[in-house]
Amino acid sequence: MKIRKAVIPAAGLGTRLLPATKATPKEMLPLADKPSIQYIIEEAVASGIEHIIVITSRTKRIIEDHFDSAPELERMLEQKGDYKTLEMLKKIEDMAQVTFTRQPAPRGLGHAILQAKDLVGDEPFGVMLPDDLVDNGMPCLRQLMDVYERYEGSVLAVMPVPREQVTRYGIISGERVDERTWRVSKTVEKPPVDRAPSNLAIIGRYILKPEIFELLERTQPGSGNEIQVTDAIDALLEQQPVFAYEFTGTRYDTGDKIGWLTTSIAYALKRPDLAPGVKAFLRELKLD
Repeated sequence: MKIRKAVIPAAGLGTRLLPATKATPKEMLPLADKPSIQYIIEEAVASGIEHIIVITSRTKRIIEDHFDSAPELERMLEQKGDYKTLEMLKKIEDMAQVTFTRQPAPRGLGHAILQAKDLVGDEPFGVMLPDDLVDNGMPCLRQLMDVYERYEGSVLAVMPVPREQVTRYGIISGERVDERTWRVSKTVEKPPVDRAPSNLAIIGRYILKPEIFELLERTQPGSGNEIQVTDAIDALLEQQPVFAYEFTGTRYDTGDKIGWLTTSIAYALKRPDLAPGVKAFLRELKLD
């Protein structure tokens, strides 16, 4: 079955980016000149996704406003003759069908994904975490969709990490089935270094079959007293094959202050209109 929908969990409190996130959702903090969640939705669209479901909370109405029309602003731009900016705003509004639904309480990633059950229905779907950006000519989600079509199973995006960092991630074990694909035998959420089954870490892209919803409904709180999607994936492994794919591209983690700052610089340096000024500033710095 074709993958038409993607879920973006965006209900978290963003405490690692305080005080910037006290009143502004972390997904709306700009990287270069675009909010981070816009990059995620652009990746979904480039991957061929038709319907995007964003999981928010009561403090994140501003995300909905960003992807809605802004008649007053558009009229002002038209009166000024700034048609280039007007066209850019129109593209944001029209890039995809975006539906918003709320997670009533922060009970973990698995619980957030579960809020999309009725909107996803009985079909496979993508999951895209806003903290993770992947820079590559082939969108990361599209890479996973291709693996799904090849092997007809749920797919997790993975990358090798230094052994001492496995405590920060969900980690997989499994058997290699081709150059970049593994058949998963187990996932472990943030294991101690001496108990990690590998150094292949799950990052924020998934293709999941709809059976995951029933399993999430039965999943008890685990690590951090939250409903973990990795626990439900382990249960899914008992019913059907699950695969992991070592994606190609550079992954950026915008979930903490250093990650957000360095990602913003990296994305600005990719822009022909911004790179010269950023490079000139960096050259002036007296770095150790």
